[in-house]
Amino acid sequence: MERRSFLRGAVIGTSAAAFGGTLMHGAAYAAPAQPGAGPYGALGPADANGILLPAGFTSRVVARSGQTVPGTSYTWHSAPDGGACFADGTGWIYVSNSEINPSGGASAVRFGSTGAVTGAYRILSGTRQNCAGGKTPWNTWLSCEEVSLGYVYETDPYGVNAAVRRAAMGRFKHEAAAADPVRKVVYLTEDETSGCFYRFIPTTWGDLSSGTLQVMVAGTASSGSFSWQNVPDPDGSPTVTRSQVSGAKKFNGGEGCHYANDTVWFTTKGDNRLWQLNLTTNTYELAYDDSLVPSGAAPLTGVDNVTGSSSGDLFIAEDGGNMEICVITPDDVVAPFLRITGQSSSEITGPAFSPDGRRLYFSSQRGTSGSSSGGITYEVTGPFRA
Repeated sequence: MERRSFLRGAVIGTSAAAFGGTLMHGAAYAAPAQPGAGPYGALGPADANGILLPAGFTSRVVARSGQTVPGTSYTWHSAPDGGACFADGTGWIYVSNSEINPSGGASAVRFGSTGAVTGAYRILSGTRQNCAGGKTPWNTWLSCEEVSLGYVYETDPYGVNAAVRRAAMGRFKHEAAAADPVRKVVYLTEDETSGCFYRFIPTTWGDLSSGTLQVMVAGTASSGSFSWQNVPDPDGSPTVTRSQVSGAKKFNGGEGCHYANDTVWFTTKGDNRLWQLNLTTNTYELAYDDSLVPSGAAPLTGVDNVTGSSSGDLFIAEDGGNMEICVITPDDVVAPFLRITGQSSSEITGPAFSPDGRRLYFSSQRGTSGSSSGGITYEVTGPFRA
């Protein structure tokens, strides 16, 4: 039984690659994704970069922490984390956070139409432990501070406008953000063992300077219905946001977040789960749970950042595990897509597709050294299905 019905053919390059949620009726929830044969086949031997890929795919190193980005004079930041791609004329831009504290921030790499690097530059400075974030429909990057009473910063991927702190989006241990242009809200995860899932409703869509922060309210079960309630004090004072609303549903370490066609997915690292919210029916369920996979057979552990492709596939990066990006298909099959070798003290971060859907960018946050100064940012090119 297929739990999610996916619509194909979205405009590639937006955060809302086309796939949506099946209408839910009562308790008719299907089982979470299970291991199976992936759409790209088995992984081949490690390439020159130590990456195992399916046939037809190749990798290259785009940047290394502490070194100048090839073809530029810009030194790439340490601990590269969450990222996104933005169209730029006939080329594109990849934005990447820096998860160090202090002096986190974010940088960008600009690519020409052939994929050649044409520039690199800083888009956010002077912030703390910028972990994940999210892309807006108006082509800005929301960079989130993963610290207590952290902020969201709205940044310009094109390097023209100064970054702006968006205090109205709440002060808590932010992780990821995902914009929903239908409901005109931004969803937010919280990286706490008893964290919550939020949405921010801007007073004016496209302007994040003011609005209302709400928290998801639901029971303790792993599926059911949910609602939203206002957070009285988004600034987290005197009580932290996750403790202000009775009945707010708790999640064990919120991580990546992705929206597409009336559905939002987010991961929780404490229990290796991928949650799915069906926004047309206000119901939620588990899209993946490694504890529900036969013992020793779970291909996806250490769930972290998540993105989607125009085919309806979800790509989920591992923080730990065996350093894989796994794919979950529309028919609920989970399988490895790639694996990085020789970097067991790192994590994979920032998966994002180029606007044409042919290139996948991501980073190994600590690379082979296991240190934040050893980060490596990669590109994988190949026959991604449309």
